[in-house]
Amino acid sequence: MLAVNRTYWSQFLPFLPWLTKIRREDLRADFIAGLTGAVIVLPQGVAFATIAGMPPEYGLYAGMVPAVIAALFGSSHHLVSGPTTAASIVLFSALSAFAEPGSMQYVQLALTLTIMVGVIELVMGLARLGALVNFISHSVVLGFTAGAALLIAGNQIKHFFGLEMERGHLHEILFSFYRHAPDINLDVTAVGVATLLAGILVKRYLPRIPYMIAAMLVGSLVSVALTAWYGQDQTGIRTVGALPATLPPLSAPDFTFHTIKQLAPAAFAVTLFALTEAVSIARSLAVRSGQSLDGNQEFIGQGLSNIAGSFFSGYVATGSFNRSGVNYEAGAKTPMAAMFAGSLLMIIVLLVAPLAAYLPNAAMAGILFLVAWGLIDFHHIAKVLQTSHSDSVVLIVTFLATLTLELEFAILLGVLLSLFLYLMRTARPAIASRVPDPRLPKNKFSSDPSLPECPQLKIVRIDGSLFFGAVSYVEETVNRMLQRNRGQKHLAISAQGINFIDVAGAEYLAREGRRRTAMGGGLYLINIKAGAWRTLERSDYLEDINPGHILATKTAAVTGIFQKLDHGICARCDKRIFRECASVPRIEENDAGKVDSG
Repeated sequence: MLAVNRTYWSQFLPFLPWLTKIRREDLRADFIAGLTGAVIVLPQGVAFATIAGMPPEYGLYAGMVPAVIAALFGSSHHLVSGPTTAASIVLFSALSAFAEPGSMQYVQLALTLTIMVGVIELVMGLARLGALVNFISHSVVLGFTAGAALLIAGNQIKHFFGLEMERGHLHEILFSFYRHAPDINLDVTAVGVATLLAGILVKRYLPRIPYMIAAMLVGSLVSVALTAWYGQDQTGIRTVGALPATLPPLSAPDFTFHTIKQLAPAAFAVTLFALTEAVSIARSLAVRSGQSLDGNQEFIGQGLSNIAGSFFSGYVATGSFNRSGVNYEAGAKTPMAAMFAGSLLMIIVLLVAPLAAYLPNAAMAGILFLVAWGLIDFHHIAKVLQTSHSDSVVLIVTFLATLTLELEFAILLGVLLSLFLYLMRTARPAIASRVPDPRLPKNKFSSDPSLPECPQLKIVRIDGSLFFGAVSYVEETVNRMLQRNRGQKHLAISAQGINFIDVAGAEYLAREGRRRTAMGGGLYLINIKAGAWRTLERSDYLEDINPGHILATKTAAVTGIFQKLDHGICARCDKRIFRECASVPRIEENDAGKVDSG
C-alpha cells in the first residue's frame, strides 16, 4: 500500500523517489558540487544580467529560487537552472524596444515575460509536448549563438573603451565606434585589456581556478591602482556599484491585457529557445551519467521555476551549460546539488555583494568578451559548412537574421527554414526502378539502369513517406518512368521503405490502382509496413487496389504477378527477365512474318 501511495504522489512530487534514497555520502558530494556552482554563478549572474539589460543583482536572484524549484520538479539529476547568455540576450532584444534597459518599467516587463514563459512551459509539459523542442535544429542553435556572441561583444565596446555610444544594431554600433575612436579612454581600456588577458591566461594555464573570478579580481585591482595614482576624475573609470546584500525581494509581474499581448510573440520565442537549451543539456548529461530522462517532466520543472522566479525578482531562467557541466564534474549525485547551489548563493550574496562597488564596467566588458568568444562553436560550424548544404543555409540565415532582426524573429525564422528544408527533402522521396540482376546471387533486385526491364511489369521502390507533400512528386516521377514503356500495364511498388501513408497518399494509390485495372493490368504493393497498411485498411482505398495485390515478398510478388501477364507477349520476349519466364515456350518471327516455335 505504501509503495502504491508513493508511486501516486511521485506523479505530482517527482522529487520523492530520489529524496527518500539520499545517502550521507551523496549529501556530502552534492554539498561540495553546490558550493562550487554557487561560487561560479557570482560573476556569471552579474554578467548575464548586464547582457539582459537588468540591474546586476537580478542575475544573482535568477540563480536562487529558480534553481531550487527546477531541481525539485524536473527530472534531471545534474541540470542547474538560472540565467544564461542566450536567454539574456533574447530578453534584451525583446524588451529594449518597449522600455529603457535597467529602468523599473523594463524590470517589470522582464518579470511579466518570465511568468509568461513559465506558464507556457508548464502547459507544454502537462500536455506532453516535450518532442516540440526537436524542431529547433542544431544548425539554428549554432547560427543563433554565433550571432548572439557578436551582439554581446558589440554592446560591450563602449564599456571596454570608455566611450559614450548609442545603442543599435551591430553595424550601427561599429560605425559609431569608428566615429568615436579618437575619444577612447586609455585608462578604461587598460582595465578591460588586463581583465581580458587575465581571463585568457588563467583559463588556459590554470584551468582549476574559476577564470571569471580571477579576471574580475585582476580588473578590479588594476582599476583601484589607476584610480589611486591618477584620481577618479582623471581616469573616468566607472564601476558596477555595490549590489544590495539582501535575499531576493518579492516582486509583482504586470498582468494587464495590453502587456501580455505586447509580450506574447517574444514569450513563445523565448520559451522555445529556453526549453531547447534546458532539454539538450539535460539529455547530454543523462547520457554521460546513465540516467533516464523525462522531457515532459523537465518542461514542468522549468515552467514552475520561472513562475516562482517571477515573484522572487528572477528573470527568465533555463538550464545552464556551464553550471550544469561543473555540477556534474564536481561529483553531484542528486538534484540536491542544484538546490544547494541556489540556497548557498543566497548566503554568499549577503557576504560579498557590497564588493561589487570595486568592479569596473570595463572589467565586466572584458569578461563578456570572453563569454562571447566561448559561445562561437567554431568546430561544429566548420563541420556543418563542410557536410550539409541545407544545414549550412539554415546556419548562415539564422546567423545573419540574429545580427539584423529582432532575436525572437531570428529564432523563429531559423526554425521555419529548417522545417521548410526538411519538408522539401521529405517531399521528394527516393524512387528507383528495380529489376532482377543475373550477376548477383539468386538474381537479387538492382537499380542498374543498363539492365533490361519486363515489357509488361514495372517495379519501383519508394523510400520515404507517402504524404500530401510528396504525392505530386511521386505521381509525376512514376508516370515519367512508365512513359518510356507504355506496355507496362502492371505496376509493383516495393513498399518496405514507405514508413507512413496519409489520406492523400492512400488516394493516390487507389487512383493508380483504378487506372492500372482499366488498362488491363494492376497495382501491387510488396512488403508494406503495418503502419502504412492500417491507413489503407481503415477506408475503402484497399478495394481500389485489390486486397489480393498486397504481397509479402518480392519472390511471392513476381510469382503471383507473372501468372497475370500476357504470356503471348512473354513468348515473343527474348529478355527473359524473371526465372519464371523460362516456363513459357519462346516464339520467334522469321523474316517472312511467319511464327517459328522453339
